[in-house]
Amino acid sequence: MAKITLVFAVLLIILGLVSYFGTGSLHPTALIPTWFGIALGVFGFLAISPGESRRKLFMHINVTIGLIGFIGAAWRAVSSYGHARSEGIDPDKIALGAQGAMAGLLLIYVLMCVKSFIDARRNRTV
Repeated sequence: MAKITLVFAVLLIILGLVSYFGTGSLHPTALIPTWFGIALGVFGFLAISPGESRRKLFMHINVTIGLIGFIGAAWRAVSSYGHARSEGIDPDKIALGAQGAMAGLLLIYVLMCVKSFIDARRNRTV
C-alpha cells in the first residue's frame, strides 16, 4: 500500500501544479493538493519499511492525512459552489474541478487503505 500511496502523492502534486498554473499563478490556494501530495509522499516513502510496526504507523498517518484532505476538499467544493450560486454568480470552474478531483482522489485512496487494513487484519495469524 505504501507504493500506491506514492502514486496518489504524485497525482495530487500534479493536480495542484496544474490548478495553480491554470489559474494564471494568481491563487496560491490552488497549491493545496500539492501540499497534501508532498505529505503523503514523505510518509509513503517512510512506510516502505521491512519493519511491520513502522509501516503500520506511517500508513495510519497517511490515511489520516487522506481523510482530512478528503473532508476539507469535499466541504470546500460544496460550500464554494453553494456560496457562488447564492450570490447569483458562476463558480470558478478550475477551483471547483480541482477541489472535486482532490476529494475524489483522496476518497479512493482512503477506501483503498481501509480495505487494505481490513485484509491485513483478516490475514493476521494469531
